[in-house]
Amino acid sequence: MTIPRSSGVLLHPTSLPGPYGIGELGERARQFVDWLAAAGQRYWQVMPLGPTGYGDSPYQAFSAFAGNPYLIDLTTLREEGLLQEGDFTAIPDFNEDRVDFGLQYVWRNQMLGRAYAHYASRDSASVKAEFEAFGREEAAWLDDYALFSALKDAHGGLPWNAWEPGTRDREPEALSSARASLAPSIERVKFVQFLFFRQWTALREYARERGVQVIGDIPIFVAMDSSDAWANREGFFFDEQGQPTVVAGVPPDYFSETGQLWGNPLYRWDVMAADGFKWWIERFRGSLKLYDVIRVDHFRGFAGYWEIPFPAETAMHGRWVPALGYEMLGAVRGALGDVPIIAEDLGVITPDVERLRDDYGLPGMAVLQFAFGGGDFSVNDFLPHNLRENQVVYTGTHDNDTTRGWWRNADEQERHNFRVYTNSNPSEETFAWQLTELVFGTRANLAVVPLQDLLNRGSDERMNLPGTTGDHNWTWRYREGDLTDELAARLRELTERTNRRV
Repeated sequence: MTIPRSSGVLLHPTSLPGPYGIGELGERARQFVDWLAAAGQRYWQVMPLGPTGYGDSPYQAFSAFAGNPYLIDLTTLREEGLLQEGDFTAIPDFNEDRVDFGLQYVWRNQMLGRAYAHYASRDSASVKAEFEAFGREEAAWLDDYALFSALKDAHGGLPWNAWEPGTRDREPEALSSARASLAPSIERVKFVQFLFFRQWTALREYARERGVQVIGDIPIFVAMDSSDAWANREGFFFDEQGQPTVVAGVPPDYFSETGQLWGNPLYRWDVMAADGFKWWIERFRGSLKLYDVIRVDHFRGFAGYWEIPFPAETAMHGRWVPALGYEMLGAVRGALGDVPIIAEDLGVITPDVERLRDDYGLPGMAVLQFAFGGGDFSVNDFLPHNLRENQVVYTGTHDNDTTRGWWRNADEQERHNFRVYTNSNPSEETFAWQLTELVFGTRANLAVVPLQDLLNRGSDERMNLPGTTGDHNWTWRYREGDLTDELAARLRELTERTNRRV
């Protein structure tokens, strides 16, 4: 895949402003799309859109296929009659700047429960027909996910490997009994997914009409506590009790001196190969219903992955194990054609990873915050003059400090290297825009900048600090009025000046 010379902005929908404590897929999302179009941007990059659990990370979702109910726009439901004025009488005092996921879990789920109750109690033939069609089309993943979610609620939120053996091990009689006893809960889960996909599809169409496409993340691994792991247990390294025998992570790197212990179950690639990588084909097919371009997070895991024995306290003691990425991507291409994929190839990248990326013609990534470290920095692959055309370049990603914060916290060697390379002496106030200009001026076909950098925000407004579960991770929101016409005009001028206006 070759991306045309263009640019975009990284912003997760949860970070949109709005009255109900979290970004939604309604009017504010459309306003953001309008602002992107006015700024001459071709792409809106988002993080995974799945339903989040403990830790609130979009990279640890309960399903690789489902959507996040927190993003459903309640105003739209009210306009459609699925919510009524009386449902909004007790609105919590939401924080404008931060998402309170605990509050969302309680209040928003109540609101969505009311929406389902209103639907179930009225004669709405058109909505019913649309909902039933959605259920049939998405049954391959939706039936398992809805049953998983209902069972999880019935077990007080416990992970699936802590359920009684019958449901844990998906014994037919136990599942049949659960489907009967939990039928209303199962149907509610399906209806909420229908609402999410209906709103997201409408938003994508709105963006497409304005020349904006969506780049979306898929984490290479699924969450331990997910319907994917529960329903496809034979494809992972689990023991008889459903405990993982090995888990995923990365060795010590730029982000953490003890590595990152993600805890995701690892794939049994031989088992997946035996059925022609059907699960992966369906996962990419499902992702294409959400995104125009798919960014595979931790792409290097398709060549080789860091295997950590379970249990472990850190990711330091593991080993590299080869994967079947060549065979899997070939099967996906054979079934779906040339899927538009961006390979997140940051971190420990070896020649086999580069071969896999290049043999499939996939653009990799570069982060300019990584370009100026060390003494002899002239050989750094991320320096602007070393970048390739078939590459996506960022100031930073969701895992980095904001660019303003990075400059403030950079060591003197990094500052010195930047000053020498650019023959400049930026201030904290001007640095983020200067790095943005460097990103846009590179030969890389696609330039992407997090919204925080365009707004010149400091470290307290970064999206995530890897290796931590702090209260501020994943919670950042921008405010009404932050996206000005002046900023759009400035970004548009830069986009046109660097020949990125498509």
